[in-house]
Amino acid sequence: MNPSAPALQATFGNAIGRVVEARGETIVTVAKGAVRDVLRWLRDTTGQEYNYLVDVTAVEYRDRERALEVVWNLRSLGSRQDLRIKVELAPRGELEVPSVTDLWAGANWLEREVFDMFGVRFTGHPDLRRILMWETYAEGYPLRKDFPLRGRFSRSEQVRQALNVNPEGHYSLEELAIAESYDELPAEMRDRLARGQRDRIPNSE
Repeated sequence: MNPSAPALQATFGNAIGRVVEARGETIVTVAKGAVRDVLRWLRDTTGQEYNYLVDVTAVEYRDRERALEVVWNLRSLGSRQDLRIKVELAPRGELEVPSVTDLWAGANWLEREVFDMFGVRFTGHPDLRRILMWETYAEGYPLRKDFPLRGRFSRSEQVRQALNVNPEGHYSLEELAIAESYDELPAEMRDRLARGQRDRIPNSE
């Protein structure tokens, strides 16, 4: 058992729910209202120092009465400890949790992906918008269990909408800088990239 689990129980009391050890991983369920304080404590407290946010994701089960879960996977680089924090959101209730982008900058795109795929809103996020689907995507949230396998629209309608999208219209100049630097690449490299070719990695054989 990760020693952070009993430390959380001692510090936050009833805000800490189930603590489970599964396949060598410690999973702690936290009350929604306390999750931001818990995550900050895990990052900032001496002896905890979970300074790396590995991932933010969500889980929805086939049982419609089970809660949708938002999951934060944390790692302390110093102690090499891993910890998984979960919050359960009431089924068919408000899918909303606080953003932690100010605690870990890497949460920015991770939270946008959960918003895009599951419809979970992260309050306080500086730029919460779709990241995988286009901004005007109207079919819903593709990783929800009620999402049809082939989508809600016909294939032709999906293609029509995708072709009518202007992706650059939803990104800042800074975000487009990588794409713009394509023109600065050597001509032979641009040619290879256009054909889908890549250099062989030295000593790869």
